[in-house]
Amino acid sequence: MNPSPPFGRALCAMVTPFADDGSLDLDGAQQLAAHLVDGGCDGLVLSGTTGESPTTSDDEKTALVRAVVQAVGGRAAVVAGVGTADTRHTVELARSAEAAGADGVLVVTPYYSRPPQAAVEAHFRRVADSVGVPLMLYDIPGRTGTRVEPETVLRLAEHPRIVAVKDCAYDLLGSSKVIAGSGLAYYSGCEELNLPLYAVGGAGFVSTVANVAAPHLRAALDAYDAGDNARATTLNQLTLPLAELMMAASLPGTVTAKTLLAALGLPAGPVREPLQPAGREAADGLQRAYAELTGRRPGEVSQSRT
Repeated sequence: MNPSPPFGRALCAMVTPFADDGSLDLDGAQQLAAHLVDGGCDGLVLSGTTGESPTTSDDEKTALVRAVVQAVGGRAAVVAGVGTADTRHTVELARSAEAAGADGVLVVTPYYSRPPQAAVEAHFRRVADSVGVPLMLYDIPGRTGTRVEPETVLRLAEHPRIVAVKDCAYDLLGSSKVIAGSGLAYYSGCEELNLPLYAVGGAGFVSTVANVAAPHLRAALDAYDAGDNARATTLNQLTLPLAELMMAASLPGTVTAKTLLAALGLPAGPVREPLQPAGREAADGLQRAYAELTGRRPGEVSQSRT
């Protein structure tokens, strides 16, 4: 079994539930958080990409952390996304999240300005120096336009509060080198790499698909820990059709996750613009893939609350 990671193994990149009028649904967030933890999530990552962080206010982000900590604090780690393109703003969000009770903060690479590696490193260090909770780096160059290079990550690993990475860089060689050369906990942020990264020493996953299929994603890691590699491979493969539809099709993961959560009768609500809801054809395809994974017929999905 891999070493005990700082935030658990199975983390959900939780959606941010909204009411029908688009306002923040804190009661729904608490219900969803409890449901996910009851279903096997060791931790919840709030206000990340899936949590619609670009369209939620600072006050909403802080209120969300406070509500979820109240609901599941002590039973699961609560990690707050605080990344922005502005270092000062990121520091402010990180301090607010810590004050609201977050167990850690997720910090994405500054985007749009495409800073060089020395500036990326300085940004992460500034945030880590500003709080007392541990920090998870978020390396997702496909969205930010800037990679956190392995050499930069190795230097950042020397900081006592930088403890983990959410890895969406699609560079298994680079990730493996950092895992081998540091004590950082590497979490897969790409469902198809959950098991491969875990097999080379990763810590687990931070998953959008976990909003609706956490037990199935976790089962593959459990089988690997039990030494049953063949079963782990099979279980991982079974999740791929749903993961592909949710994460690699034409719709963002936020949209697909909220579509399925609504079909399951769980709090989700609408997405905020510029995102738009899934069409009927896409929603039907998602329900079919979900049913194939879970064993439920498509017609049963809309009536399920588990």
